[in-house]
Amino acid sequence: MVSILEAIFLAVIQGITEWLPISSSGHLALAQYYFHIQASVLFDIILHLGTLLAVVVYFRQKILDIIQSALRLDFKSENGSIIPFAILALIPTAIIGFAFKDFFESMFQKPALIGAGLVLTGLVLYSTKYLGKKANSPVGLKQALAMGIAQGIAVAPGISRSGSTISAGIAAQGQREKVAAFSFLIAVPAVIGAAIFELKGKAIEAIGIEAIAIGLLVSFAVGYASIHVLFKLLKGDKFHWFAYYCWLAGLTAIAASFLVK
Repeated sequence: MVSILEAIFLAVIQGITEWLPISSSGHLALAQYYFHIQASVLFDIILHLGTLLAVVVYFRQKILDIIQSALRLDFKSENGSIIPFAILALIPTAIIGFAFKDFFESMFQKPALIGAGLVLTGLVLYSTKYLGKKANSPVGLKQALAMGIAQGIAVAPGISRSGSTISAGIAAQGQREKVAAFSFLIAVPAVIGAAIFELKGKAIEAIGIEAIAIGLLVSFAVGYASIHVLFKLLKGDKFHWFAYYCWLAGLTAIAASFLVK
């Protein structure tokens, strides 16, 4: 069971790293590994639900528009087309996630591999400085497939889900803000599905009500702020700035894996 301070610490990490392109799974794994925090699967899921709620609230109007389009059976408008494209994107995500599940899970206890994932994420993010400079297409077939594949690979700790999916969409000539919005929207079913899959067949450990409340509230608040920051940097063509942090964090994790036992 996590303490209140540990709950706050992990919730802040989750809130910052889930939507900024720096890998929440990698940071949570490294934090728990080096600070010897024994957080249950259920508590990790609670943190993810907090940041997921931040997406739902931030994009509430967009989500309502998509639902209205679906009720009208309008799948040709920009909002309505998100539904079939989201389903299309989730297919390669699920295939890759299931195919490499055991390997991805083994990485959580290997800081050097997590560090390597962060370094790779940095390379992907930095590529957006040169790729898709004139990209202005809405999310379509090409962007959805590229982002779905990227999301599947990002199950690996150290590979940022938001960073890889947004970068893939930009590389596929998608308009940056629309690609980012689509990235967050397809995260909703992906996170819910992963949470259900993770809980299947596992005993649910008791967690104090205080830790649950703090985990939800802090991860929600920090996650909401992180989404706002990300869109400001995207509009300012500064998305690649996150590459420098990923390289620093990744190389530090690799070095620490040899120095700290």
